[in-house]
Amino acid sequence: MSALNPTKTDRIDVRTSHSVKLLLQEAARASHKTVSEFLLDAGLTAANQALADRRHFQLDEAQWRAFAAALDRPVQSKPRLNRLLNDPGVLG
Repeated sequence: MSALNPTKTDRIDVRTSHSVKLLLQEAARASHKTVSEFLLDAGLTAANQALADRRHFQLDEAQWRAFAAALDRPVQSKPRLNRLLNDPGVLG
């Protein structure tokens, strides 16, 4: 088995309405894929987009220096933020 086609050992089950199932089947047929292939491709695309900004970001040299300086800056007291986070709100 190649690295690009690892053995499939896990299963994902999804419950849906009949109309959603028909829509997914139609979209899969239009894409010349099985429903499983269609859902897996769409799910992987969505997962990568959702996680992209949490895994990798690029900064030019000036942005990196500003970012590093902000991380190295000592913590500053923020009394208004402290009150906001610790005082009870209108809902209790």
